[in-house]
Amino acid sequence: MTVHDPDALTRHIAQQIALLNEHLVTAPPRQAARTLSQVLDPEDGILGQLTTLMVTGSRFAQDRATAGVLPPEVWLALGRAAYEFHDIGLDLDDHAEDLRRLAQAPATTPIPASASALVARRHR
Repeated sequence: MTVHDPDALTRHIAQQIALLNEHLVTAPPRQAARTLSQVLDPEDGILGQLTTLMVTGSRFAQDRATAGVLPPEVWLALGRAAYEFHDIGLDLDDHAEDLRRLAQAPATTPIPASASALVARRHR
């Protein structure tokens, strides 16, 4: 698999994400929290890289829409996706320390749940 075969690369990445999901389903809480912390890392994590991919896709679509090859709605949709990924990353970054703390906590230390935290909603 090389960059010369983007279809194979895309399938491989999707398969790796599926494996990561399977790992999260079965991992102990500390390991799952550590994995999520890495996935959500804004610089090197999957979410940050997906955000960058959407930004790049939006720029590509902008060029193609300007040239009349793609409808402008494609550019706008990719731009919205980039902004949404960015906003999601910012929202989750507020909780990065909680995940790091869980990843480092001894297995026998329960983290108290707060009822209000379980029903908290964010309005946009």
